Amino acid sequence: MEIAVEDSTFEKEVIEKSKEIPVLVDFWASWCGPCKMLGPTLEKIAEEYDGKVVVAKMSVEENQGVPKKYSVMSIPAVMLFKNGEGGGEVVGAKPEQDIKDFLDKNL
Repeated sequence: MEIAVEDSTFEKEVIEKSKEIPVLVDFWASWCGPCKMLGPTLEKIAEEYDGKVVVAKMSVEENQGVPKKYSVMSIPAVMLFKNGEGGGEVVGAKPEQDIKDFLDKNL
C-alpha cells in the first residue's frame, strides 16, 4: 500500500501507524530526477511487501517541517519508521534489491 502524507497528517499516518506496521517514507520532490527514478521501484516494493510495510510519500517542496525534524538533507531519502520512531534510511536512487535488503534487515 502507498499513501501520500503531509506535515499535518504525518503524526497519524506515519508515527501512529508505525506502531501497528512499519512505514517506509519516501521524501521526494517533483524536480528531482533521481526521485522520479526511485518512484516506480517503491511502488513495486509497496505491492510486494503489502501487509508487511506501508510506503508513504512526502513532498519536501510542500512540507518542510517533518523533513527538517528528521534531518533529511538530500533526496531521494527513504526512512523507515517502526514503533513510533524513525530508524534507518537509504539516500539516493538505489536499486530495488538495495531497498529490499534494507527492509529485510530492518523488518
